Amino acid sequence: MKLNTNSNAYIIIYSAILVVIVAFLLAFVYQALKPMQDANVALDVKKQILYSLNIRDLDGAEAEAKYAEVVKEEKDIDGQKVYECQIDGQDIIVANLKGMGLWGGISGYIAIDNDGKVYGAYFNHDSETAGLGAEIKDSQAWQEKFIGKNIWNEKGDVVLSIVKKVDDPSTQVDCVTGATLTSNGVDAMIKDGLKNVKNYAIGKLLESIASSDSTVVEPKAEEE
Repeated sequence: MKLNTNSNAYIIIYSAILVVIVAFLLAFVYQALKPMQDANVALDVKKQILYSLNIRDLDGAEAEAKYAEVVKEEKDIDGQKVYECQIDGQDIIVANLKGMGLWGGISGYIAIDNDGKVYGAYFNHDSETAGLGAEIKDSQAWQEKFIGKNIWNEKGDVVLSIVKKVDDPSTQVDCVTGATLTSNGVDAMIKDGLKNVKNYAIGKLLESIASSDSTVVEPKAEEE
């Protein structure tokens, strides 16, 4: 019996077999590449943390080595990642932040020094407009404006903010030109994220200060 390749049954069966084969091949390729993809994602996260510590321009192997050197511990504070780091003998806390920009998700890392000030900052985005909102990621100069800013006031409120016009240079950063809504998203993300880790961060900073004070050697009294 001659097979009728023009029949509806043949076309449906043939198409179904092709779909199964293609699906199998795609699943196989995905599983084969997944470890590499996961490694690339993990490396990208490590690089972003290093960027917030003002450590940039490292290749993959250098970034892995530097991350292992400076990041001492990773913790989870109510679902928020916090990294305990040490650079040149100074304890630094890096807080992971997540929020919403104009067109999609945004994220970032704020590094906090022993004085409760910004040691460094890095921000990322999913789909902000190139040349405008995307500048939160692409402009290192804008990220560096955060360095040295106070984060909390004496009451523990987050005072670090992004504004259209800077009135208090000790706590405020001007928004990205032409990207007010994205800047507002970053501002909200900072306030929510740093409020959440406030108690932990301040506690660790006080521990660091106390530890530093305890290592101070008292001068010996002069013999009579």
